[in-house]
Amino acid sequence: MLNFIMSLIFGGVAGWLAGKIMGSSFGVVINVILGIVGGAIAGALFGLIGISFNGIIGGLICGTVGACILIAVARAIKK
Repeated sequence: MLNFIMSLIFGGVAGWLAGKIMGSSFGVVINVILGIVGGAIAGALFGLIGISFNGIIGGLICGTVGACILIAVARAIKK
């Protein structure tokens, strides 16, 4: 249960950070959601190719990369 809560927190921070990096206009709530989902997707994809992110910094990097990708996809769909 604690791991799940920590994943949500890291995903939220990663989403906020990705929104700042990408200059997202979606708003904080959507960026946090994209960070949570992006972190889960990126973690799975990185795991498939053999890259493992451990610890706080690794989790933030993974979540931020995933959220940045999802923000880019959301922008493409929005247009």
